[in-house]
Amino acid sequence: MIKKISVSDLLPGMYIHDLNCDWIEHPFLTNSFPVDGKARIAKIRSLGIREVYIDTDRGLDIPDAPTEEEVRAELQQRMENIASGQERPHQVELAEETQRAQRLHAEANRVIRTLMTGVRLGAQVEVDRVEPLVENMVDSIFRNQNALLPLAGLKLHDDYTFEHSVSVCALMVAFARGLELPRQTIKEIALGALLHDVGKSKVPDAILNKPGSLTAAEFTRMREHVTFGIQILEETPGIAPISMQVAAQHHERYDGSGYPHRMKGEALSLYGQMSSIVDVYDAISSDRVYHKGMQPSEALKKLLEWSDHHFEAKLVHSFIRAIGIYPSGSLVRLESGRLAVVREQNEGDLLHPQVEIIYHGERRCYLPPERVDLRHSNDRVVGHEEYSKWNIDPKTWLPS
Repeated sequence: MIKKISVSDLLPGMYIHDLNCDWIEHPFLTNSFPVDGKARIAKIRSLGIREVYIDTDRGLDIPDAPTEEEVRAELQQRMENIASGQERPHQVELAEETQRAQRLHAEANRVIRTLMTGVRLGAQVEVDRVEPLVENMVDSIFRNQNALLPLAGLKLHDDYTFEHSVSVCALMVAFARGLELPRQTIKEIALGALLHDVGKSKVPDAILNKPGSLTAAEFTRMREHVTFGIQILEETPGIAPISMQVAAQHHERYDGSGYPHRMKGEALSLYGQMSSIVDVYDAISSDRVYHKGMQPSEALKKLLEWSDHHFEAKLVHSFIRAIGIYPSGSLVRLESGRLAVVREQNEGDLLHPQVEIIYHGERRCYLPPERVDLRHSNDRVVGHEEYSKWNIDPKTWLPS
């Protein structure tokens, strides 16, 4: 049986099923292993991990610890409570924004690739060349975020570093918009988000794209990308303090367990806290060379779970409301057994989005695409699905 326990209750003889943290945040070879001594427990604590999942069939048990199923049920209820009653601003029709978003997404990936390649070769970041792109991304999210966000969720393994930067930028704009921050502030947030990983230009590709676990030395070098990024941006004319905070604090944590400065609580800026939430969400929901990503709704549940320690809970709630508990572009299973792509969120009712039904899970066959507003349907979402499980290419079903 899989149970969740506090690290303070971890004992030699237990078997860790899941370290319950982002994969790049720990140096162990796998997420699952036996606890073979107090030194191993001390190492886990030193990484800022607060809770883990243990397998009681393979090691010692704590009888009154909650099971994984109980934890998931409680998280689902919390998600639904967060989603209730949220209104969203007026937006243009999805079809009107789709082509603009597709062109913008391609342009953004080209720009950030060129920028980081130039920095690697010694060039300086030119803010004036990036700001028009940032402006366009902000405009697109404000018109209809359901066009750009699903595109930002698709990444190629070899281009992850560049595409992750674009995705974090788009998500941060949607987050900031949901918080009703001033437009100029949102632009500065977006610029910092687009450049938040610029320090990875100083990390060897062999480490960035390594298919297996990092060695201790490689793990340390990877973490140095934040310090490299701060140095690069400090030498960049035109970087606003807000943009710097987004980039400098995206690996800090509310409980002080992050890096590079172990900043804690109110010492962290609002914008740094936002970027830490979004960076983790995009990282754990993306396929990487060394790990398959979670489905978006599962990644949101992880953020909610970790908001007990690592993130400020109210901000996590705001982020979930900003993108929906079933984010646009995700594949969901309906009570009828059919599969559908989430197209748009509905104002005031995130539990019942607008979807496009495409596949019958029980018959294992495609269906004529049907657009359905679940507010006005007897059908409802009962879970998320993986595109790969059904051999469905998500690119085929993006807005077009």
